[in-house]
Amino acid sequence: MTRVMVLLSGLWLAGGFGLVQAQGAAAAPAAAPAAAASAAAGQGPTEVVQTAAQGMLGDLDKDRDTYRRDPAKIGNLVDKYLLPHFDTEFSARLVLGQHWRTATPEQRKHFIDAFYHSLLNNYGNALTDFTAERLKIFPTRVDPDAKRATVRTEVKRSNGDRVQVNYYMIKTPDGWKAWDVVIDGISYVNSYREDFGAQIEAQGIDAVIKRLESGEKPGAIGKQTGGGK
Repeated sequence: MTRVMVLLSGLWLAGGFGLVQAQGAAAAPAAAPAAAASAAAGQGPTEVVQTAAQGMLGDLDKDRDTYRRDPAKIGNLVDKYLLPHFDTEFSARLVLGQHWRTATPEQRKHFIDAFYHSLLNNYGNALTDFTAERLKIFPTRVDPDAKRATVRTEVKRSNGDRVQVNYYMIKTPDGWKAWDVVIDGISYVNSYREDFGAQIEAQGIDAVIKRLESGEKPGAIGKQTGGGK
């Protein structure tokens, strides 16, 4: 997996919303997932990203050393702040592409769970090194009737480079939710659809699910038989 893809994975799952912050925004109190989702229902896409960012960064800053020692604890932050604003099913459906239609409901559920936990386990610790001063979010103007929106953000890496990170959002009955992220022109959905597609064709979706459940990095899936990489 390229360095850009590693960054993409860490940003999208472990810190997707947590790695961006509106300049000059005040810290927001932590909220339970249900409360966070309810509060976000009336927010625009920029506000959804901002609120989740403030919550995650706030909790990280309270005890960052603990999260560095035990990156697995970041999963709690992701569940609390990210998942309420992340359309996991829509994203997984796009990642699987044509294979979503032929998968059983059980396979779909297992894929979503396995993919999410695999990304979290492999890249969750990326979040521990990000701080508010290295990240910013740009305001997004959205038509009241719009169903899609793009939230632009910028991440400053440790070497000083600035990376453009765009979040693709969709309006659902529960409010705005993210379904894709594009880092320097590389799409999360398109990249993993390419990685998984050939492997599913060669060995079936159950084989991909099993490898994800075993802890294998998603970006390595396409390197096996049928991946052509």
